[in-house]
Amino acid sequence: MTDGDLYVARFSGNQRPGNDNLGQGAWVPLTLNGKSEVPDMTHEEVLVFTRLAADRVKATPMDRCEDVEPNPRTGKVYVACTNNPDRGADGWPGPDGANPRAGNRNGHVIEITERANRASATSFGWNLFLVCGDSDESGRYFGGWQGPVAPISCPDNLTFDSVVNLWIATDGAPGSISKADGLFRVPVEGAERGRVVQFLAVPYQAETCGPVIDDRDGSVFVAVQHPGEEGSWDEQLSYFPDYVPARVRPRPGAWRGPRPSVIQVTRRG
Repeated sequence: MTDGDLYVARFSGNQRPGNDNLGQGAWVPLTLNGKSEVPDMTHEEVLVFTRLAADRVKATPMDRCEDVEPNPRTGKVYVACTNNPDRGADGWPGPDGANPRAGNRNGHVIEITERANRASATSFGWNLFLVCGDSDESGRYFGGWQGPVAPISCPDNLTFDSVVNLWIATDGAPGSISKADGLFRVPVEGAERGRVVQFLAVPYQAETCGPVIDDRDGSVFVAVQHPGEEGSWDEQLSYFPDYVPARVRPRPGAWRGPRPSVIQVTRRG
């Protein structure tokens, strides 16, 4: 980083799902004007060993933040915390307001509101937008929505569509709720705020990644990573995307085994 300043988040307060009072937080500088703000670390060390620098200034250890996306309409910022099975284990940080569950297998999504809606603010309010899990998981929370939702676990990548629904790609649901990873849509405003709806699922032992929602043109793009991840060259566990039947010679360019792919889903008609 030769330009700009670098900050790390420190969450405070004990915000609980459904509580209208936001938790509070501060952006703590790691570098300012090209100089280190971290005791006993040079500017270069801060930029290379950033997590160690964050620990030095007592930033909040989070549950595996995988993506951060701003709402293009409101400026609120959404943070996908995929999971952290070690939360609360011996030698690891325990639960706190922004990471409320010990042994967090299912992950959560945090909604941040910058002070005065300014991107340059050094303080913010926050709440727990989603606390993910299966239909029988205790402590689940979905933005205030009281009706049924699609089971969702391990939020990984985030994006928005043209009408400002949040879309969530997951990574790790088979190991937590025994369901395939997928792509989900959830409104962040209005009467259906928090209503999680599944759009697609990816094949066995694959991760959903990098969604692009081009809904005005009727297209959704998503990357399917490592299908059949636990297989071997001799014993494949997925045949996505070619699905060549046994004892059938693959056509040119096809293979009877898994391949990471980018798929496009189009609106029928």
